[in-house]
Amino acid sequence: MKKRDLFLEAITSIIVMIFLTGCISKSGNKSSAKNLPDETENSTVFEQKDPSTVFFTGDISPAGLMAVYEALGLEATGNVAIKIHTGEPGNKHYIKPELMKEIVQKVNGTIIECNTAYGGRRASTAAHYRVAKDHGFTDIAPVVILDEKSDISLPVSGGKHLKENIVGARFNEFDFHIVLSHFKGHEMGGFGGAIKNMSIGYASSAGKAWIHTAGISKTSMWGGSQDPFLESMAEAAKSIAERADGRILYINVMNHLSIDCDCNDRPAAPTMADIGILASLDPVALDQACIDLVYAAPDSRDLIRRIESKNGLLTLTHAQKIGLGSKKYELIKL
Repeated sequence: MKKRDLFLEAITSIIVMIFLTGCISKSGNKSSAKNLPDETENSTVFEQKDPSTVFFTGDISPAGLMAVYEALGLEATGNVAIKIHTGEPGNKHYIKPELMKEIVQKVNGTIIECNTAYGGRRASTAAHYRVAKDHGFTDIAPVVILDEKSDISLPVSGGKHLKENIVGARFNEFDFHIVLSHFKGHEMGGFGGAIKNMSIGYASSAGKAWIHTAGISKTSMWGGSQDPFLESMAEAAKSIAERADGRILYINVMNHLSIDCDCNDRPAAPTMADIGILASLDPVALDQACIDLVYAAPDSRDLIRRIESKNGLLTLTHAQKIGLGSKKYELIKL
């Protein structure tokens, strides 16, 4: 067995053992939660007695991706959207078409994205379609930029900052959503996983500014405060989950674990080993499981520093509080 396989086996066993002995509780990994506010300070909307299920495989391959999808037991039917990150030109860390081709074609899916709010080569619809083509996504499936013509407002229930979430208008064309996310660091959010892909990812250019400024501006994403931005991501993600009404699932790929997002055209090189692929019907549990695997890894110092420097774990705490999901989970290795 290769050293990498032995490492993956070891860290997975550690996480499972910690869970079984009750150390992974509703508040998640205690070491990763040390900078977060006490959740008992305010009432928690989301109450879940049983842990959410998160499936894990160390096999980062088309077969591994199919395995975690099939383990969820929720078939993607109808007009299926595959929400990805197309990757800013110059960045090589985004999920590659060859990894996702099998699952995309299995469900007859359409790859979806939205334009950026910060410039770059994905800020306009025409340029964004060109990037999708250059990065190989149009070779495996149709690609739709959700806000290519206009956007729409989705209601946000129980939000502290947002009452609406502004997404690409073509969102309503789809019956089912697979949120396929590259888990990695993020320059502003600390980390990016399912919740970031659901919130910032589905938001139109105006919607991205709305989230970044916690409901202050639809024209500029700059000038907002950090913690309200983190909480607004959770609130925007909740509106997506509620509109999908159970016809949505979440997959995180933990490879090329840079401290920087796929939106960065000159990202830092990863300083830790790839980990695997995880999937769940609960985006909060999924992101929490990825966080716990990062904290359990022996080479994750740089990524942990990025997460904590931005108070990134607040997004998970707020997501649980408003009812998006639970940080309590059971990790099942395939």
